[in-house]
Amino acid sequence: MKTIKLFLGFALSAVLLTSCYTEEVIVNDYDNQPSISLNQLLGSYELWYVDINQTLGPGETPFLQIAFTLSFRNGIVYANNNLVGFGSQGNGFGIDVGTYDAYNTILDVYHDIDGYETFDVYQIDNNTIELYNPYNDTSYFLNGYQRSNFDYDFVFYDNIHYFLQEYEAWEKTYTSQMGMLNEFDNENYLQFLAGGNDSEFRSSQDQNIAIPANIYWDYTGIYGVGNISNNMYLKTLTLDYDFFDNEFFELSVINDQRIELYHPTSETIYEFTGRGYIQFMRETDAQGRKMEGSETLKKRKQKTPKKDNPRVNTRS
Repeated sequence: MKTIKLFLGFALSAVLLTSCYTEEVIVNDYDNQPSISLNQLLGSYELWYVDINQTLGPGETPFLQIAFTLSFRNGIVYANNNLVGFGSQGNGFGIDVGTYDAYNTILDVYHDIDGYETFDVYQIDNNTIELYNPYNDTSYFLNGYQRSNFDYDFVFYDNIHYFLQEYEAWEKTYTSQMGMLNEFDNENYLQFLAGGNDSEFRSSQDQNIAIPANIYWDYTGIYGVGNISNNMYLKTLTLDYDFFDNEFFELSVINDQRIELYHPTSETIYEFTGRGYIQFMRETDAQGRKMEGSETLKKRKQKTPKKDNPRVNTRS
């Protein structure tokens, strides 16, 4: 994410939130045999946004479950898996995650971590494609955009809970002097564990720990991120401490490594700096390990109910 993320309009926001496909549209394709080749179709948009909430079927394809966007450029697959650097990393394309081969209506992807995956590709409308994985009977829907009209800001702030998970720890680096003394003054480190919008957090009263792995976590609880009406750039953050009242903050992002937490009860402003950036290539941490302290691996969660996939596997 860039320091000031105001360079694009809000037009895409409604599209990303409200785009949906009826069962009829999914079954009856917009154009099952497009007049252009599959390679031309994949290259017709610079970014393909993975609309995770439209996923159909019982399974998951790991690299699609984690990606916000995919790009298919000259045989290389690029993905924006992280929100740190979103919109600037790789000139907006993200990172190189593998290679692909497209022929007829079949897309074969060779992911650097997860290996080989194959898909049947269906064109749903002029900027939507369906990637159907015949081996797990699951379809992902991708919406096409050019970088110039893709709202990186909206995607970032709509998924800000994932941003909080992209550092091993957040270190308190500033406390305002005007606020009243309160219990949270004693907390110096926070960690947000993978799992979605209402997930586990950990806090520590340690001081000056150079390596996040050496932090002793005093408390584990549940956190939640919420919206504030008419302000996309301001969120709420609630930390659920059992032994005293929940701590409630207004959360704003200063830059890709720094957040501000305003504590209305005490009128204290805190700044936290991210330590130990995790670049995600799959549903694990940077070393390929399951995320410590959480039963859920790092991935985007589908908020809509799971539905059966009407597609018929023609390759069995």
